[in-house]
Amino acid sequence: MDEKALMGRLPERDRPWVMRTYAGHSSAAATNALFRRNLAKGQTGLSVAFDLPTQTGYDPDHELATGEVGRVGVPVSHLGDMRALFDGIPLADMNTSMTINAPAMWLLGLYGTVATEQGAELARCAGTTQNDIIKEYLSRGTHIFPPAASLRLTADVIAYTLREMPRWNPVNICSYHLQEAGATPVQEVAFALATAVAVLDAVRAGGQVPARRMGEVVQRMSFFVNAGVRFVEEIAKMRAFGVLWDQLTRDRYGVTDPRQRRFRYGVQVNSLGLTEAQPENNVPRIVLEMLGVTLSRQARARAVQLPAWNEALGLPRPWDQQWSLRMQQVLAYESDLLEYPDLFDGSHVMTALVDEIVTGARAELATVLEMGGVVAAVETGYLKSALVASLADRRRRIEAGSDVVVGVNRFTETEPSPLTAAGAEAVEQVDPAVEIAASAAVRAWRADRDAAAVDAALARLRADAATTTNLMTATLECVRVGVTTGEWAAALRQVFGEYRAPTGLVGGSASGGDDGLAEVRARVAATARELGNARLRLLVGKPGLDGHSNGAEQIAVRARDAGFEVVYQGIRLTAGQIVAAAVEEDVDLVGLSVLSGSHLAAVPAVLDGLRAACRPDLPVVVGGIIPARDAEKLRAAGVARVFTPKDFALTEIIDELVTVIRQANEL
Repeated sequence: MDEKALMGRLPERDRPWVMRTYAGHSSAAATNALFRRNLAKGQTGLSVAFDLPTQTGYDPDHELATGEVGRVGVPVSHLGDMRALFDGIPLADMNTSMTINAPAMWLLGLYGTVATEQGAELARCAGTTQNDIIKEYLSRGTHIFPPAASLRLTADVIAYTLREMPRWNPVNICSYHLQEAGATPVQEVAFALATAVAVLDAVRAGGQVPARRMGEVVQRMSFFVNAGVRFVEEIAKMRAFGVLWDQLTRDRYGVTDPRQRRFRYGVQVNSLGLTEAQPENNVPRIVLEMLGVTLSRQARARAVQLPAWNEALGLPRPWDQQWSLRMQQVLAYESDLLEYPDLFDGSHVMTALVDEIVTGARAELATVLEMGGVVAAVETGYLKSALVASLADRRRRIEAGSDVVVGVNRFTETEPSPLTAAGAEAVEQVDPAVEIAASAAVRAWRADRDAAAVDAALARLRADAATTTNLMTATLECVRVGVTTGEWAAALRQVFGEYRAPTGLVGGSASGGDDGLAEVRARVAATARELGNARLRLLVGKPGLDGHSNGAEQIAVRARDAGFEVVYQGIRLTAGQIVAAAVEEDVDLVGLSVLSGSHLAAVPAVLDGLRAACRPDLPVVVGGIIPARDAEKLRAAGVARVFTPKDFALTEIIDELVTVIRQANEL
């Protein structure tokens, strides 16, 4: 036996995981330059962030895209944009992940066409399309079509890649956003596996993939998970994921090859757990979260991307992304982690924790399947309500101090941070001219096409969508003739329709034990009496394309607990729709939630709409990731209050909303 084996080391050091940074902003050309810089710094894969118009199937000049173009990712409107995005980057040699869901087929078509233009063989191209629509209905909000139609698109992509792109992961079941929406480890595992079952059942029932090849489908399915700061629990969660996935694919789908049943996942550690207060604390949080998905060799991530320390403040700069990349590199290359077998094999503590999560997740998965599967659980609101309730419970624990968040609800005394001394310069700023340029560019692209060929391609897409034909062929034709992202999605909207997911607000309250709520409830009732109303009415609005609704939902739940009548119509509303609802429902206060950075466009549009509707007296408050300089501009424009992530005490926020109403009515 060699010396290394005697010392418990591996014969050879493990290869590191694929190292990525989640990147994209402003324009395809600017993002291409960022990709090149990151690759030169040692990044070993690409992870593409698309902007919200692209994710929800709109072109930059659409009304709903106002203020959103290039903010949370790169706008890709057509083949020309995709060419610019990957200019000079050999796709055949690159592992490329694309965080795209509702229009995943479209973006894969653009990617594959550019790869072919570069001379790459599609069979050599490796990467991932996230293509998990279920979690969009539950947490992230970039869905377009109803669940059945969306699963049909997912199954079509799987069948296509199995035939043409065998190294590609066509679907990346994403539990990441479930955790951000409130999921416990048990819920995260169970709901993600329920989604995987829905996808695999759709593929099996669709008839495009022979039964003998289901093992290949399973082998190409990957997962994308979240890792919180409770990193011991996260290690156990990932080991439990592997146990259940192995059993599920063997027993339900008859996959006999254990290599095909291996649980394969990438990770982005928890972004919403990062704090605006004392943001330097986010660095140790990120490192601890990274350990949760790397320490256990048996359950180690295949790819890792880390957020930047300042994501709670705004869009990270290239230097911030570099810092996150260096964290990975120090662990992989300076430490001895990759020299040893699994550190937790034989640990009775880890075994017990894994067994606990496996047992709970298996029971929760059975509950969802008994309801008819994950689609039924989405449509009835069961999953959304469960997540809203879990997140409300977590918020209650933070407010009560039983869950400590350093710098937020404990150890709040601090020295000024030199990292944020530059104020708004501590984050990347997106020039408003980006949107103007993108809108002009897409109009120029449309004008310089063969209109007849475009019309014919879109007509074929609509016709095929009305049948069971795989839509990838028609989609590729649309790519080649110059169809835009908005046109592709609009054609399918005409056939499939659009879908508004349940809000999840019908669930119970998690405000028990909040001593201050009774006092706020009394203020709400007293103010309503003074105004001559039965109840105070609050409109919670999500303008634009920002679908991250967790904060809005928690405010709505707590306001309802305090005695407000809450009007919440869900995500993706125009300023006109919000104004119309405020006037029609005769509300006492409008609360807007914007986390995408589009607040300086979205909020003034609502204020202007209220003035046009002769309701300039109606107070408006705003919550979101809003730099101090922008908050000043919003207040100058007429916003009564601005709340940011540092305002974590929900009952105190609701109390302040009552104060705003009283001041607006001179009570």
